[in-house]
Amino acid sequence: MAKIVPFRGILYNNSKAGNMSDLVTPPYDVIGEREQREYYKKSQYNVIRLEYGDTRKTDDSHDNRYTRAAAFFAKWLAEDILVREKSQSVYLYEQEFEASGHRLTRSGIICGVGVEDYKTGTVLPHEETLAKAKADRLDLLRHCRANFSPIFGLYDDPCLTVENLASSYTKSDPLLSFRDDNGETHRLWRIDKAADLNTIIREFSEKKVYIADGHHRYETALAFHREMLLAGNSNYNFVLMTLVNLYDPGLVILPAHRLVKNIPDFATADLLASLAENFTVTPVELPATGRETAAAAKLQAAQDSSDGCHIFCLYAAGMLYRLSLPRTAARELMAKKAPEMSLAWRSLDVAVLQCLVLEDRLGIYQEARHSGSNLVYTHSVSQALDEVDSAACQAAFMLSATRVPEVLDVASAGDKMPQKSTYFYPKLITGLVINDFSIGR
Repeated sequence: MAKIVPFRGILYNNSKAGNMSDLVTPPYDVIGEREQREYYKKSQYNVIRLEYGDTRKTDDSHDNRYTRAAAFFAKWLAEDILVREKSQSVYLYEQEFEASGHRLTRSGIICGVGVEDYKTGTVLPHEETLAKAKADRLDLLRHCRANFSPIFGLYDDPCLTVENLASSYTKSDPLLSFRDDNGETHRLWRIDKAADLNTIIREFSEKKVYIADGHHRYETALAFHREMLLAGNSNYNFVLMTLVNLYDPGLVILPAHRLVKNIPDFATADLLASLAENFTVTPVELPATGRETAAAAKLQAAQDSSDGCHIFCLYAAGMLYRLSLPRTAARELMAKKAPEMSLAWRSLDVAVLQCLVLEDRLGIYQEARHSGSNLVYTHSVSQALDEVDSAACQAAFMLSATRVPEVLDVASAGDKMPQKSTYFYPKLITGLVINDFSIGR
């Protein structure tokens, strides 16, 4: 089962580096070129230079985003911009945020987790990965020998063992506490007492870890571990993770809506007629003003009334449509469409949308999904409407959020969910605690 590894973390020295809010970023895979430039401007020590550096026309094998990241990392360590912790620890992390009008707090532990092949059943994935992204992360790991951002993992503990242990730490002042530009508050405590570390290690020896976010980084860590073993080095046998209990009240998943683009000869009328062969298609009136709020409310209403049906909202040509398909009918169609997949996978809203709409009606198959030539993803209803209205995309399919039990059922069945099936909110930040393999544990 899961192996928890305490490690000597590396943290920013704020007396030299500045405010934490100017130093951290979200994970690399949600950072676009514009955001990347903004993080570069915020501080000369922003972690963007390590985790997701810029590319230049003059890049070559000696000077590129990976070599520059390694140089910055070494320089910041030498100048005490980044400082190594003295003891092996794990870290208690609280993230306070706003969701659906409520202030929530999600807590977890930042630690090392032993890397294992998925076949062992200890660490379970739920999403497909892309070769290009893994090659990028592997190059970064080869050059820097460090994890700058944690993988987001889930575990199942209704007894709240870690939470009960952590309560004694949260009574004291945190090691770090700051509010970022998104209004999220981050708090960090060090757990380094031997008895508490042993309790955590022992607790997870009976647990599995489900990857919520960071599949590319996990598979990269495993590949690098194997690479280093062949070179006679066994030190790279774990990866940085933040582990959150499935019973945490702050665990939130947002939907990842699908925006369609570059479909040849696309016509809304033809799509609606095709969809009507399986789905009940109902026009939904939107007001002239406040369309985003109204559309979000309509989607929420559809979710609330979805018992017995798969329900999606389609926005195209300035109109909103409700698509409904009874689950009994979907079960028969999906069994024919994807007989090799588990019932848990075939029962997902996102799988039904992928198979019966994106593939069957629009011809968006695996190669197109992986290349990004026909799909854009967003968790924002407002962005979905704007992209269609501006003609950047041809249509938007909005769906309900995947539920945590569905993620676990698919992972336990040995299947991987369609790409971008989940959007765990908020994202973990990058730069809070860094794991440097070169200093040992």
